[in-house]
Amino acid sequence: MEIGQRLADAWEWIDASVTRVAARLGRLRPLHLDVYRSYGTVHRFYVKGRLLADRGLTPQTNADSPWRNLQAMYRRFNSREIPGAEVLISLPEHLDLPVTTGPTGYFTLSLDPPVLPPAVDYLWHPVPVRLSRLPQRFRGLLGQVEGVGQVLIPPPTAEFGVISDLDDTVIVTRATHLLRMLRTVLLRNAHSHETLAGVAAFYQALLRGQSGRPDNPFFYVSSSPWNLYDVLDDFLRLQGVPPGPLLLRETLLGRTPGSEGRTADSSPHHGHKLKEINQVLDTYPLLPFLLLGDSGQRDPDIYAEVVRTYPGRIRVVYIRDVGVPARAARVGPLAEALRRDTGVEMLLVPDYRAAATHAAAHSFISLGGLQKVMEE
Repeated sequence: MEIGQRLADAWEWIDASVTRVAARLGRLRPLHLDVYRSYGTVHRFYVKGRLLADRGLTPQTNADSPWRNLQAMYRRFNSREIPGAEVLISLPEHLDLPVTTGPTGYFTLSLDPPVLPPAVDYLWHPVPVRLSRLPQRFRGLLGQVEGVGQVLIPPPTAEFGVISDLDDTVIVTRATHLLRMLRTVLLRNAHSHETLAGVAAFYQALLRGQSGRPDNPFFYVSSSPWNLYDVLDDFLRLQGVPPGPLLLRETLLGRTPGSEGRTADSSPHHGHKLKEINQVLDTYPLLPFLLLGDSGQRDPDIYAEVVRTYPGRIRVVYIRDVGVPARAARVGPLAEALRRDTGVEMLLVPDYRAAATHAAAHSFISLGGLQKVMEE
């Protein structure tokens, strides 16, 4: 067993022990359900969330100081999860389906709904979730604990889907410099994080494609942990970037669950991203996709593998140049081999104006969408 997995197992045991002691002493905050954005089809979708003690987070504001942001970040990671609890997912016609939270409080349930919950926000279908039963050691905490999941169901008129990285593709994190990245992540919040120039306009143009309707679904794949979900989801909303399921990691240590054997590259980053992208593509076998990432980490390698695994499914790959020459130099040979073997372009772009110009020339976005990118 690799050292990262041993550390993850040890931390999980310590964290669970602290939670049990806190519950026994009556020191846990009221319980809270985090229910994340998910996706699927009219025939099958999933709901994912987490049951944990309220972390005492207050709404993020533009006036929050770095110290306040650091305190909030500590609370996000110093969470007390509730394992072994029963959660009910409610569907139309009074159908309640149970699922049990895992060792770190997460739950995931795949559904084959007889009736789809009606959409409230076009592509998004709300699914109510509530806590119904707790293990004996947590019984004193049982109360009315509820949440609502938002499930993305793309319409038949979607022209394509978009799979995008987040770090240094949408949000500035400076992932190629460890200390600068830590300072950025720990001391900023959804309001103070920087966005990349033109990304909101370009992604909005892709959302609407040539039809002008907001039909094309977005999926965001990142190696960030679920602890950062509220920051990332709020950031997308505040910046006007199209909402989409955030496909994050359950742990910063060890293997990604279910990623074993999926790739020759054994890094958790590579395995997690490849697993999530494969699941999206398998869910929508008739929908072509565009892939967007950056040159800072392994996006070019991961996306090249996806293109080869799913021939004919990927229209184009856009890789934003993060300004590190050694990393940019790796993209050229990958792109050349990919074009030669599959006919799919992998473009290293300096900014989103260049990506939008190419997208308009290939009818991925309209000329009106291109104009908005240029103006932004």
